Amino acid sequence: MKKIFMALLLVLTLGVATACADTYAHDASVLPAAAQQVLKKNFKAKVSVVKIDKDFGMVKDYEVVLNDGTEITFDSKGNWEEVEVGATMTVPAAFMPQPMRTYLNANFKGVNVVGLEKKRNGYEVKLVNDIELEFDSAGNFLRYDD
Repeated sequence: MKKIFMALLLVLTLGVATACADTYAHDASVLPAAAQQVLKKNFKAKVSVVKIDKDFGMVKDYEVVLNDGTEITFDSKGNWEEVEVGATMTVPAAFMPQPMRTYLNANFKGVNVVGLEKKRNGYEVKLVNDIELEFDSAGNFLRYDD
């Protein structure tokens, strides 16, 4: 009886581990429609790889890497959460609210935005010169990040 129980436990563990395993794809067709639209509208580079992060068999998020090195993270519904680009590029302006763009143009003109992350109550921006800034959800400047 003990051997049967251990065998069943092993099979169950392997099943759960397989269901939780991340999967990879090499095209945007595995992404939700909203994520596909964001990519099509804002980026010229093709999708290199899509990592589908799963928790207990359910999609947690999608991590997309483009051929030019750009990395975009989408939630399970296809809403973007984070964008990172190379030092010679800048995050597309469409990802930033107007007040944020205005502040960055006034105070950091010509400095590339290489990272943009949505937070619970706003945004975190990383500039190519390693300065990090925080903005509220409307795009108003709050403070420099430590």
